[in-house]
Amino acid sequence: MDILTGENILLLGSILLIAGVLIGKTSYRTGLPLLLVFLLVGMAFGTDGAGIQFSNMHDAQFIGMIALCIILFSGGMSTSLSSIRPVIGPGLMLSTVGVLLTALLTGLFIFWLSGMSWTNIHFAFIPSLLLASTMSSTDSASVFGILGSQKVNLKHNLRPLLELESGSNDPMAYMLTIILIEAIMPGGNLSGGALAVQLLLQFGVGSAMGIAMGYLTKWLIGFYRRTGGGSAREDKGQATAMISILIIGSVFLTYTATTAIGGNGYLAVYISGILLGNSVLPHKKSISKFMDGLTWLAQIVVFLMLGLLVNPHEMLSVAAVSFLIGLFMILAGRPISVFLCMLPFRKINFRTKTFISWVGLRGAAPIIFATYPVVAGVPGASQIFNIVFFVTLLSLVLQGTSVIASARKLSLIDESPAADDDFGVELDDEHPTSLRTLVLTERDLENGNTLRDIALPEGGLVMMIRRDGRFIVPNGKRRLLAGDNLLIITEDVKNG
Repeated sequence: MDILTGENILLLGSILLIAGVLIGKTSYRTGLPLLLVFLLVGMAFGTDGAGIQFSNMHDAQFIGMIALCIILFSGGMSTSLSSIRPVIGPGLMLSTVGVLLTALLTGLFIFWLSGMSWTNIHFAFIPSLLLASTMSSTDSASVFGILGSQKVNLKHNLRPLLELESGSNDPMAYMLTIILIEAIMPGGNLSGGALAVQLLLQFGVGSAMGIAMGYLTKWLIGFYRRTGGGSAREDKGQATAMISILIIGSVFLTYTATTAIGGNGYLAVYISGILLGNSVLPHKKSISKFMDGLTWLAQIVVFLMLGLLVNPHEMLSVAAVSFLIGLFMILAGRPISVFLCMLPFRKINFRTKTFISWVGLRGAAPIIFATYPVVAGVPGASQIFNIVFFVTLLSLVLQGTSVIASARKLSLIDESPAADDDFGVELDDEHPTSLRTLVLTERDLENGNTLRDIALPEGGLVMMIRRDGRFIVPNGKRRLLAGDNLLIITEDVKNG
């Protein structure tokens, strides 16, 4: 009897998803990053656990590629240009030069370790750089999963800075990984000039294609809406679903087309996401929620898969050296890179640089990139994969559980109340109105505690009040309290 049937695959997949979600709920109490929980669930059901056999690196790489495209595009869509504009310089410096420095410093340390008689790894210089490059990027999903679950606001534009860095540094790590694999393989050659040309080509073509495909996707959405006599005849739910599917198709078209002409597909996908996310789109909030759900599914699937892929007993043979590499990366490689990259930005203080150095969590991308040497047949690739996996676990446990504590220790938590925009109300971008939220403070209520007593934006009208999880319809006599969230609709000046 064939055990590996379609029904059994669906059965195991559904059990893994349900178990991961239910066990993941405990992350809010334990402080563990949610995606680490899914990784551990995958390991528990894998070869050394429940015994599910999954060792196909080609399939893992393909699934990882799909997941990364979705994750990077969604990260781009949620990136506000207005919020990252003040930090675009340091953010891009960290995501390019920072990744390069981290890979170089960590690669040198690995090469030094390989020369020690007591270690069980023996990598030449280029393979050492390859190992370091696969894990040189940070994981946005883990960082913002922690910050989001804890409802924490950070000072000094730290959130958009970390968002920009972690969303845009995977392409750099990917490029270094691919270039170094080509250099290691028979007939390969690596020189400073060739490396510079490759990076320029990947960045240049990737950026140009990201912009071009972003505009093409906008045109396709407009073309879809005009087809069949306009969107008025179409159900809103169907229109949202169809446009979301069109966008997903465009994401994969962007990646494949860019890769085919020698550019970096991941960079193109991210830039395309930024362009669309900062454009006027129909049903934008619903599309964003669809993308958020799809992104979580992609992250969960890829972490469960990677957990199944690893054999924990194989990691034990490199545990000691992996621990040393991980500690070096966390305590030296990343901090040195961050402080060097931040030298031109004198307004960024020491505490902020220290926190950025600490929030360098590794995640799914390094493990996915570590499958490339295995698939390419690079000597010592299995050791590279197991070391990267161990370092990722170490980073998620050590750094992931202390993000909030380190922010508090460095006095970087913004204690002012944050507006809760979860009112479930959506306006199309085409409407000449916009919604904003306001959290009332004692100062707002100094002149009285009703709507007519407080200062509202000019032309603003309060639509709803949220208080302790309850929604209240406002009126002129309703008594307001400090901490109330007001949903305000205003007319856009440019359309007035």
